[in-house]
Amino acid sequence: MNHETLFNEAQALESTLVADRRALHARAEVAFDLKETYDYVWNKLIEIGLEPKSCGRRGITCTLGNPGKVFLLRADMDGLPIQEETGLPFACEKGSMHACGHDMHTAMLLNAARLLKAHERELKGTVKLMFQPAEEPIEGSRDMIDAGVLENPRVDAAMMFHVMTNQPIPAGTVIISAPGVSAPAAGMFRIDIQGKGAHGAMPNTGIDPIHVAAHIVLGLEEINAREIGINESAALTLGMISSGANANVIPDTAIIRGNFRAYDDEVFQRIQRRIGEISEGTAATFRAKAKMTMAGSCPTLLNDTGMSAQVQGYVEELLGPGKVFGAAQIAGSAVSRSTGSEDFAAISHEVPSLMLALAAGEPKNGHCFPLHNPKTSFDEAALVPGSACYAWIAMRWLEDSAKD
Repeated sequence: MNHETLFNEAQALESTLVADRRALHARAEVAFDLKETYDYVWNKLIEIGLEPKSCGRRGITCTLGNPGKVFLLRADMDGLPIQEETGLPFACEKGSMHACGHDMHTAMLLNAARLLKAHERELKGTVKLMFQPAEEPIEGSRDMIDAGVLENPRVDAAMMFHVMTNQPIPAGTVIISAPGVSAPAAGMFRIDIQGKGAHGAMPNTGIDPIHVAAHIVLGLEEINAREIGINESAALTLGMISSGANANVIPDTAIIRGNFRAYDDEVFQRIQRRIGEISEGTAATFRAKAKMTMAGSCPTLLNDTGMSAQVQGYVEELLGPGKVFGAAQIAGSAVSRSTGSEDFAAISHEVPSLMLALAAGEPKNGHCFPLHNPKTSFDEAALVPGSACYAWIAMRWLEDSAKD
C-alpha cells in the first residue's frame, strides 16, 4: 500500500474521527478515574474488530498484525480538573477538561487502529496499541509498564504524539524530536508539617506550622539560586499551601504541594533529595516536624537517534516535506524542546522511543490560549494527518525492520 492510499482512507474517516474526539472531549475525566472514557475506547476497539485487554489501572492494550517485530503506539486518555470555559457545543460540563489535548491523541489512535485493521495482512510485524490513563499526574505510564504493557509480545520500539496549540504553525504540521532529551524529568511532591495547635493570643504555647511552611518555601526557592550550576537548568514550583481555618487559631498542621523538573536525571535526583533535607531541617529549627513524599515522577524523555531520522523520512513520504520539520529547524519555538514533562518518558528508558509534536491550533485562527487553560481549544484539521501518521509510521517501521 502506498502513502496516498492510506491518507485518503484516513480522510474518508474524518467524520468518524471528529465524532470520536468530541465524544471523548465531552466526557473528560482525570487521572485513573476514567470509567466513561475507558468504556468508550474499549467498545470502539471491539467495533473495529480488535480484542482489547485491561492493563493496570484503567489502561487498555490490544495488538494486531503478524509475527515479527513489535511497534507500540501510545495515546493518553486523561483530562485535567479544570472547569472548561471554551463555550464549545461539546464542552465538558462536569468540572474536568481535555485542556492538554489527550482527547485528540486518543481519537487519532482509534482511527489509526481502523486503518491498521483494514491493512492487517500487509503488516510486516505486530502493532501494539497503548491507551494510557493518568499522564497528568505522571503515574499512568509506569503503572502500565508494571502491569506488563511492554511484554507479551515484547515491544521493540515506541512512539507517541502530543498536540500543540497557540503556536504559529499550520495545523497538521509534524515536528520530530531531535535525538536525546526532549522533555525534562518531573516530580510531584507533598510536604506534611506537624506543629502544635494553640490559641492565637498565646503563640508561645504552640508550634506554628504556617510559620514553618513560610520558611520552608523560602528555603526551597534557594535551591535554584544557590545549588543549580550555570550549565544546569531546573524549575521548582510550589503550587499549594494549605493550613488553618480560623484567624485566631494556630493550627496543628500545614501542607505544601509542588513540582520540579530538570533536563538531567542526576540534577533531578539531587533536587529531590534537597527538598526533603531542607524541609526536615527547617522544620526542626522551629521545633516542628516535616516529611516530604513523592506523589508521582517520571525521568527525562529520551529520543532514539536512529528513530528520529527514520521517522522524519516516513512522515515526509506521507505528508510531504513542507509539513514536517526536525526540532532543530524551529529552534526557539515552544515545540522544539518541551519544558512540560511527559510520562511516556518511562517507556523511553525501556525501549527505543520517539516523541512527535503535532501542530493543532494557530492564534490567527482563534486558538489563542495555551495548554492547561480553561479556554484552550484545538484545530480538528490536525486529526486526519495525525491519525494517518500513527498508522503509516508503524507500517513503515515494521517494513524496514523486517528487511533487517
